[in-house]
Amino acid sequence: MHALEKLLAKASGKTRVKPGEIVEAEVDLAEVNDLYLQVIKSFYEMGGTKVAHPEKIAFVFDHYSPPPTIKAADNQRQMREFCEKMGIKMLFDVGEGVCHQLLAESGLVGPGEVVIETDSHTTTLGALGTFATGVGATDLAIILLTGRLWFKVPPVINICLDGKMSDFIMAKDIILHVLGKLKQDAAIYKAIEFTGSTVSSIKMDERFVLCNMSVEMGAKTAYIQPDEVTFEFLGDQGSEIENFEVFTTDDDFNYFESYYVDVRNLSPQVALPGSVDNVCGIEQVEGIPISQVFIGTCTGGRLNDIKIASEILKGKHVAKNVRCIVIPASKKILQEALKRGYVQTLLEAGAIFVTPGCGPCLGAHEGVLAPGDVCVSTSSRNFPGRMGSTKAFIYLASPATAAASAANGKLTDPRKLL
Repeated sequence: MHALEKLLAKASGKTRVKPGEIVEAEVDLAEVNDLYLQVIKSFYEMGGTKVAHPEKIAFVFDHYSPPPTIKAADNQRQMREFCEKMGIKMLFDVGEGVCHQLLAESGLVGPGEVVIETDSHTTTLGALGTFATGVGATDLAIILLTGRLWFKVPPVINICLDGKMSDFIMAKDIILHVLGKLKQDAAIYKAIEFTGSTVSSIKMDERFVLCNMSVEMGAKTAYIQPDEVTFEFLGDQGSEIENFEVFTTDDDFNYFESYYVDVRNLSPQVALPGSVDNVCGIEQVEGIPISQVFIGTCTGGRLNDIKIASEILKGKHVAKNVRCIVIPASKKILQEALKRGYVQTLLEAGAIFVTPGCGPCLGAHEGVLAPGDVCVSTSSRNFPGRMGSTKAFIYLASPATAAASAANGKLTDPRKLL
């Protein structure tokens, strides 16, 4: 069996499971974000009076942080009241950050666990060796009621990433390249495991990006086998490592599909407006004028992302008529970036810092695009209307490419700027 199959087998009280099999598994941690008041409504509609395991439930206010509308503010109020009533202690209120990052850095999530959130990019947490996936309001309400949920065991695709990345090539470039080759429907209700020398050599900040954007290929979950890098990260977060169980894949396991990607000669990658899998090298779009740069979200707002942006913009200034918005993925990241001087460097360069959270990624607030705007974003999606107007244009790129583009006022290869 694959490690993910062993994980699901244990969580469902079985000795073996196979792809396509339906299992009912115990959930180790479930999270509700502030888009999903319907979870509470569904809980009550199903006759709920008591949450089965309040110690395994978290609420995070990240999509509307702080709330930009009366409705958003009232939704958060009702969620606070629900947590108080049900004895749910893990409430991450406004300003704490993005749900996936908060769970990763809280010490609550680790190898061998089943983690469910009301957000498609929950696949991010597969970088820690979990079975992590997003669900809708009704499924999450069932977890509140019972502590369990059904799953179909997914086939596993192996993507082997090999070679050392060149300077200013980041995990975002790799996953965009993979998306461009395999397309959005490559892994519908399948798991993606990332292996290879490239994966072994990169830190957790970059591994999270690979797993995060696996969902853009339709993946039910993503996975990276835990190693020393994983446990170093967990130790830094104060995790009780002995509480986690590491599963390994059997030597004779056969993957559903396997792909090999050599990253050694990869150039900075860009997803063209309208589709995350319409990808090209920076060479084909370099020089296109832009009006906004967004460095942030669960895809591009971690400490390494802010570090790279500050290195590129140090001693420079954001181009005239360009807005460069930086949103750390959590308060903890913001504090560390402050301590290391990254924030000061970026402020001096003309960047704008906003409250940790999702910001304009979903087109709600703090950087919404107007008709005709051209944005270079480190986020995960660029379909029309994602960040505001349907007549705006969103190019997805790495933090390095985004920062270089902010300095030049046009799409720019970061390797040429330094």
